[in-house]
Amino acid sequence: MSNSFRTKTTLDKGVTIPSLIFIISICLISAIFPDFTETLLNKVKNFIFVNFNWVYVWCVTIFVIFLVYLMFSKYGNIKLGSNDSKPDYSFFSWVSMLFSAGMGIGLMYFSVAEPMQHYSNEVLMGNSTISPAKNAQLYTFFHWGIHAWAIYGTVGLSLSYFAYRYKLPLSLRSCLYPILKDKVKGKWGNAIDVFALCSTFFGITTTLGFGVVQINSGLETLNIVPESSFIYQIIIVGVLVSISIFSAVTGVDKGVKILSNINIISVVILLLFVLFLGPTVYIISSFTEGMGSYIHNFFKLTFNTHIYEEETLPWFYDWTILYWAWWISWSPYVGLFIAKISKGRTIREFISAVLIIPTLFNFIWMSVFGNSAIWFDINVANGLLSELSSNPDALMFNFLEYLPFTKVISLLAISIILIFFVTSADSGMFVMNSISSKNSQNSPKWQTAGWGILLAILALFLLNAGGLEALQSMTLITALPFSIIILLFVVSLVKALAIDNDYYKRDFQVTPWSGLFWKERLKQIISYDDQKSVDEFIENTVKPAFKELHQEFVNNGIEATVHFSDKPKSVEIEIKYDVVNNFVYGVKNQSKLVSQYLIDEDNLGGFEEDCSYLPITYFGDYRKGYDVRLFTKDELISDVLKHYERLLAIISEEKNEMFISSNANKK
Repeated sequence: MSNSFRTKTTLDKGVTIPSLIFIISICLISAIFPDFTETLLNKVKNFIFVNFNWVYVWCVTIFVIFLVYLMFSKYGNIKLGSNDSKPDYSFFSWVSMLFSAGMGIGLMYFSVAEPMQHYSNEVLMGNSTISPAKNAQLYTFFHWGIHAWAIYGTVGLSLSYFAYRYKLPLSLRSCLYPILKDKVKGKWGNAIDVFALCSTFFGITTTLGFGVVQINSGLETLNIVPESSFIYQIIIVGVLVSISIFSAVTGVDKGVKILSNINIISVVILLLFVLFLGPTVYIISSFTEGMGSYIHNFFKLTFNTHIYEEETLPWFYDWTILYWAWWISWSPYVGLFIAKISKGRTIREFISAVLIIPTLFNFIWMSVFGNSAIWFDINVANGLLSELSSNPDALMFNFLEYLPFTKVISLLAISIILIFFVTSADSGMFVMNSISSKNSQNSPKWQTAGWGILLAILALFLLNAGGLEALQSMTLITALPFSIIILLFVVSLVKALAIDNDYYKRDFQVTPWSGLFWKERLKQIISYDDQKSVDEFIENTVKPAFKELHQEFVNNGIEATVHFSDKPKSVEIEIKYDVVNNFVYGVKNQSKLVSQYLIDEDNLGGFEEDCSYLPITYFGDYRKGYDVRLFTKDELISDVLKHYERLLAIISEEKNEMFISSNANKK
């Protein structure tokens, strides 16, 4: 039975067993002793927030500065993958998925509640000369803006880079490879993955638990269910988790992608609905001024620890530091999911999209909902919405009652929350299965479904016992050590990028032309070859050169292989290694489109087709190739040897051992 189980599961014992023991133990303690556990963990959390809040402030600031630097640096053009890799998803699908996984239910839960709570907080506004509404928007922007996405972006970028560029497993342990080297394969690596799995599970469980309460409250407001009770919450969880499991087992390419696309479209519809049926002029004007205020106060907000404003310190701990801890605790989950869908993007493209697009959308969303609620509270509700600010479960739906077509818009809001619930759960299942199986690509479907079932059972168990708050505190406590781990990710990424840049920018001397046969070469320069002539060049010049060189390698005790292909015509010479990446030098027949201007130019000799064909080099490490149609056989041999000499020079340097490891031979 034991052998049968091993053949049917990809779970790694060193990661899964310790994680499950810790997860179930904490959940049982939180459920059996909810008050004691919550009190104890709150004391630990408050101690950390009061005494180590500066750690969160500095870490988040470093992440922002680091990503902005990379975006504009020479490293921005490096791809998350080999140099010729292409993105797996369209830009729209990619942004939809990272957005749905990154914020999800929180946008619906806090879009009205947070601005209203800041707006009605007398302590926060006591020493401010700014209007309460403007201040509320400023702090909401701050908590949901670039700083939050910089945390996700740093983790996601590290994972993407080491997984797709260095061909290491898509695992948090891989992000420390430059520091720990082969130790990441042992207990140190397991410890990092256990930490990530537990943090992910706790974060998703608490979020889904609170999300169910909001869904139940919305259904009660619309008279779809008679009350908010545990029975209805069980039904809601059962239905939604079943859909989530179905979505997760169909894979990212189907279920998660389709639901994310539907969700982003639904969100935009709801956004436009509130924008045009609410106080439109007020919303647009307040958004414009809010953007200016955010940019103007960016650095002040970033470094502010409120040490000179003691009366605001409790608010600072309960909001800003709590948010930074919450985003950090969620970053293993969101980072892994973002990394999974980001192969083929450049570093600049990745950072630009992750930092700017979701941030801008969050600002628009929070302005439309938060500022509309404040406007209604002042001009229509006579403060009734402010009084509900401490009850975010019902606040969103009470706010919607002041808009036309209340039932329709409330149903749309519930639909979005439901889809956010499903997309958070299915991507969470996918990520947890990935961590627990060390990113195995052949996991059985029951294994992914098992994480969903465990999520549902423990979320309901804690919800009924009142232990969700304790679990939330536990999640926030784990953020402190993980913030230090993310800083180490930054150090590893800096080291790796420097090696990467040196490797691909390393100069090599192209074989010089001696000047012989210049008349023939002039004819080649001014002509544009067709496919047949390039095939003949590869057959009559490149192939003999590689065969001759292959024989000489063999004579010197080096095992080499020459590979041929006809569609398209190509020849390559390969030297395989066990420790370092293989040496490959190939030439292939490659077409390129030609400008119409050149086709119409009589003084260039002319040609009949709208494309020309060239013999272009390619290499095992995916460096950019070049045209060798002017090379003779001996010059080609010389060029191959110069690249081989370059490889030997690079692998002789200790600092490059990580980048040229045999992982690069993986496809």
